[in-house]
Amino acid sequence: MQLHNKNILLAISGGIAAYKTPDLVRKLTALGANVRVVLTTSAKAFVSPLSLQAVSGNPVHDSLLDPAAEAAMGHIELAKWADILLVAPATANIMAKLALGIADDLLTTLFLATTARLYLAPAMNQQMWQAPATRRNYALLTQMDVTMIGPASGEQACGDVGYGRMSQPEDIVAELVGAQEHVTCGDFSDKTVLITAGPTREALDPVRYITNHSSGKMGYAIAQAAQRAGARVILVSGPTQLATPAGVERIDVTSAQQMLETVMAHVKSCDIFIATAAVADYRASHISQNKIKKKDDELTLTFVKNPDILKEVACLPTPPFTVGFAAESQNVEHYARQKLINKKLDIIAANDISREGLGFNSDQNALHVIWADGDKRLEPQNKKHLACALLTVINDRYNNKKTS
Repeated sequence: MQLHNKNILLAISGGIAAYKTPDLVRKLTALGANVRVVLTTSAKAFVSPLSLQAVSGNPVHDSLLDPAAEAAMGHIELAKWADILLVAPATANIMAKLALGIADDLLTTLFLATTARLYLAPAMNQQMWQAPATRRNYALLTQMDVTMIGPASGEQACGDVGYGRMSQPEDIVAELVGAQEHVTCGDFSDKTVLITAGPTREALDPVRYITNHSSGKMGYAIAQAAQRAGARVILVSGPTQLATPAGVERIDVTSAQQMLETVMAHVKSCDIFIATAAVADYRASHISQNKIKKKDDELTLTFVKNPDILKEVACLPTPPFTVGFAAESQNVEHYARQKLINKKLDIIAANDISREGLGFNSDQNALHVIWADGDKRLEPQNKKHLACALLTVINDRYNNKKTS
């Protein structure tokens, strides 16, 4: 196994998600990892040191100066021992400290003292996750080669719903396992990749709009993977709560028309266009200047078709290598092949949104990648790993087209 004999230092900060950490330790040790645990003072209010000691088989550390350690410098010994330092949960407070280089306890000191690979699993209230300060700290940490795992979206302990939940232990473990596999997505050096992601919002009045369930996770994962593979990445994003991947140029838009205008302004400079965004097919023919009042039992609205961004790009005189997505609930392959032909695409990636636990708002997905004379099925997996698998196919087909 990829984690066999890996030394993993799990640093737990004081969030309610700390209750998940004994299960996380158990899953890591089941794969053969050597796990040691560090607790902040506040973390001990949420999880028992004794339970963590029992599942890890090692003493739990919570003091910067450990009398039992050599020269009472336990933090240096732990920092040198670790192959991986995983902070889970990583609260907004801990993220702020780590981003600024503050070292006032064992956890934050270890972060500065280690040469281990660094991972954070953020966990906080959804409003704290959206706060500008947290977004800034997230960006700073990713620039410091810290790999972020999550957060996930869903109902939170406080009753709010949104992004901020710590990823499940199995997803954290999958991320660590995947990182050891050294999977390459191909060489995208000297290539510019233009990606659309997320939903669009089409206004009805100053208060209401129509949209869809797209989270943007797939597009953001592709953007991150392409950037790490050497590409210059321009990400045109509809409204999401996701943080911008490190090194990616992000342009925020709201409506389908705005997305089209932004794409057309940048498409001539790109080599590859990947359209993952779930663009609304229709928009209101008239946007009310005032809030539509509730009067009758029925309300009739008239809609007009939105521009087809993908088709407009593919039909340019000299289009980039164009990759479309088809989210379908029935006859998935049939509709995807029609879309591939009708829109003159190089590749289409089809996903079956009727499959439970995959697609919209999930961290997992599966794709059936289709081109004119072939296809490849990418089995269900974490979207970050799926992004790399998809880019491998894109890179192969792109190079094949260039040499043919």
